[in-house]
Amino acid sequence: MNKAYLLTGGNERNKFKYLQKAKTSIINECGEILSQSALYETEAWGKTDQPSFLNQVLLIETVMNASTLMQVLLRIENEMGRKRTEKNGPRTIDIDILFFNSAIINETDLIIPHPQIQNRKFVLEPMNELAPDFLHPVLNKTIHDLLMMCEDKLDVKKL
Repeated sequence: MNKAYLLTGGNERNKFKYLQKAKTSIINECGEILSQSALYETEAWGKTDQPSFLNQVLLIETVMNASTLMQVLLRIENEMGRKRTEKNGPRTIDIDILFFNSAIINETDLIIPHPQIQNRKFVLEPMNELAPDFLHPVLNKTIHDLLMMCEDKLDVKKL
């Protein structure tokens, strides 16, 4: 069995409902959720003139490999109305693979660990709640250390 940390988030329509629906789809199609962070309300990153996001990190256990998991997550996003019209733009749902076991994957359509983890407080805060001692396999630093070093100043509020 494989373990993957996923980041779910969204800032359109009923954000809470979309995160709940994403969790249900992940359970039904990907595997068991072993643990989950609290919900975090976060200012938009990258393109700041949009509503705040709700974000949550999930630790799942799955029989899928990373590539198959990513394909299923993209399909779930699509089925939930995700439109990719603008980089860092508003979205109903976004599901990213942050980590997959301790794998380092660098393919055209899949990079794991997610390449921006260390730069995004909205990822590090909920990840730190679940696994502060998890070692980033590329940067060789714990999640807690990455959070302490993160220069992202956007507001991230635990709900």
